[in-house]
Amino acid sequence: MDAMILRGETCYDVSVQFRVDVSVSIDWIRRRGDLISVPTPYDPTHVATATWDTLSNYCKEVRALGMRIQELISESLGLEKEYINNVLGEQGQHMAVNYYPPCPEPELTYGLPGHTDPNALTILLQDLHVSGLQVLKDDKWLAVKPHPNAFVINIGDQLQALSNGIYKSVWHRAIVNTEKPRLSVASFLCPCNDALISPAKPLTEDENGAVYRGFTYAEYYKTFWSRDLLKEHCLELFKNK
Repeated sequence: MDAMILRGETCYDVSVQFRVDVSVSIDWIRRRGDLISVPTPYDPTHVATATWDTLSNYCKEVRALGMRIQELISESLGLEKEYINNVLGEQGQHMAVNYYPPCPEPELTYGLPGHTDPNALTILLQDLHVSGLQVLKDDKWLAVKPHPNAFVINIGDQLQALSNGIYKSVWHRAIVNTEKPRLSVASFLCPCNDALISPAKPLTEDENGAVYRGFTYAEYYKTFWSRDLLKEHCLELFKNK
């Protein structure tokens, strides 16, 4: 299939991507930060119906929400409110607007295969009319039904490491619908590349100690995309022996 290649636009230092999913491979996921493939003759401007002013305001508000959630997670762990945000440094923010066309044989493909997020926190705005997000719980994939005026908050790998495994990054995937298209907007908060990620010291003072060794986000991100995403949790590679 012929495809147009679009580069992500920038909005207040936020990387914004618009893309159409027909079927998504692991190879595409590895490349998603660089290029966006949109099948022709689809017009990507149909997805970008919001004005840039509206989009930039949304980006800023979602970022503020993410920062506040990370403060609350810090406090829930018995840490100072700013602990997590301070460790993560000047956090990057990326937003992906994903359009999933209907697929007559959804069992043959996934909109997005099972994975955890390598970043710290993901805030997802779901399509209210079509569900597609699933999470893995007790070895079963469960549907996450959309709710009005609500976000889905996914804990990423970095918060699992910082919390010494108390918070868990969630395995999730997106499936396609046989009859209806679906739209989702995912916002990702990411540590700065040189942020040193390790379990908070107060959480390592029991008999179990630190579950994970220290690493930079750049090291983790490189490792995340260089392995078989479907077979193992990347954090397993960073556990203390």
